[in-house]
Amino acid sequence: MWIDTHCHLDAPEFDADRDAVVRRAQDAGVRQIVIPAVAAFGFDTVHELAHRHGFAYALGIHPLYVMQAREQDLTLLADRLRVWRDDPRLVAVGEIGLDFFVPGIDADLQQHFYLTQLRLARELGLPVLLHVRRSADQLLAGLRRLPVVGGIAHAFNGSEQQALTFWKLGFRLGFGGTLTFDRSLQIRRLAASLPAESLVLETDAPDIPPHWLYKTAAQRAAGESSRNEPAELPRIAERLAAIRGWTLPQAAGQTRVNAVTALPRLGNLEGHL
Repeated sequence: MWIDTHCHLDAPEFDADRDAVVRRAQDAGVRQIVIPAVAAFGFDTVHELAHRHGFAYALGIHPLYVMQAREQDLTLLADRLRVWRDDPRLVAVGEIGLDFFVPGIDADLQQHFYLTQLRLARELGLPVLLHVRRSADQLLAGLRRLPVVGGIAHAFNGSEQQALTFWKLGFRLGFGGTLTFDRSLQIRRLAASLPAESLVLETDAPDIPPHWLYKTAAQRAAGESSRNEPAELPRIAERLAAIRGWTLPQAAGQTRVNAVTALPRLGNLEGHL
């Protein structure tokens, strides 16, 4: 019934109970999960997890990891993408992008990794999964320079004009746990006003927990966990359905079609419906 278009199932937060996390997701009706890599050390892991559990994966170098990355990592990425280019579970290049929220990450280096990975996506005809944080205009500039076949702007939190520009360039917009917070007024406005065909659902697990899992900084310091899981996707979808005036089956159907449109190889994977 549901597709989680962005879940870091390879994250160490899941090492102790990863199979149980998958079972809970499947029991909740999450039939397909896209697992994006964030660095070269994760390329083989996300590939293996996708094949073990019948999920999908993407390969890329995240902007928050470029300071630890080397030029050889881009070479390795290109090699892996070419070797696995015909793997039906490889659905995108990602997670890639730009992040101008976190201080201390070299902007020129981010741009180098971003544009190089766009070129790889163009070469292979693959969509991209974009990390967008205070960087929408710069990402759009790169896409105008190096157009790709589309993809998903993950955890989108920009303006409506920026969202519509991504949409016109063939992208869908990812919405997740932030929808569940009453104070997330801009994100809720976007979820309500953007074209129905532009919306996809994600958890970004173990990150971006919905409000019922959220812990304050003090609680986290005291050792309480706020780990997100893909099993939370249907409850997040309930909030999207309420915002749009949809039934839950309508939300499932529309976001599923949108996900497959954004990442066409999902349509060929058994169990995505």
